[in-house]
Amino acid sequence: MKRFLDVILSALVLVILLPLFIIISIIIACESRGGVIYAQTRVGRYNKDFKLLKFRTMHTGSDQKGLITVGEHDSRITPFGYFLRKSKMDEFPQLLNIIKGDMSIVGPRPEVRHYVDMYTEEQMKVLSVRPGLTDFASLVYIDENKLLEDQENPEEFYIKEMMPRKLELNLKYIEQQSVKTDTILIFKTLKAIVSGKRLV
Repeated sequence: MKRFLDVILSALVLVILLPLFIIISIIIACESRGGVIYAQTRVGRYNKDFKLLKFRTMHTGSDQKGLITVGEHDSRITPFGYFLRKSKMDEFPQLLNIIKGDMSIVGPRPEVRHYVDMYTEEQMKVLSVRPGLTDFASLVYIDENKLLEDQENPEEFYIKEMMPRKLELNLKYIEQQSVKTDTILIFKTLKAIVSGKRLV
């Protein structure tokens, strides 16, 4: 049932928002050199790598300068990229990941291999389900970049403080997952994006 709803809803949104996606693609292409879509290797269900798709928000090659983006002062991000990130519209291409079967609409956000290699045996349980666009952790850390910006050592803070808490919330989702839970999380996510505030 979950997989059926994922595919139907994702395909519907893609069709409805196709004109918007075309406009976004044109702006990205005109603003800076490089492809419109950015593909990054993330770790998915059963600990298998896949290519997560996003609208490109950074200058080409910026990912080689670090995995974490910090606040509104990261020079790697393009001006239009700031808008896409704040509105979460950079995530729209992941609807294709959902249709393909790499992801679900609701599920733990997928991490890069660098951080997954630090997981404990208990934390590895988050890889028992398909990763998603949103879940409890996405709502709690909707302002993640701002939180990291306020830290002296963002990387250390992410690994020691933020990542373990995210994984606790991921495991909470796995325990509570249902059509009802997913529906609530989807609507809370939409509300949080509009308000820009945490709702959990």
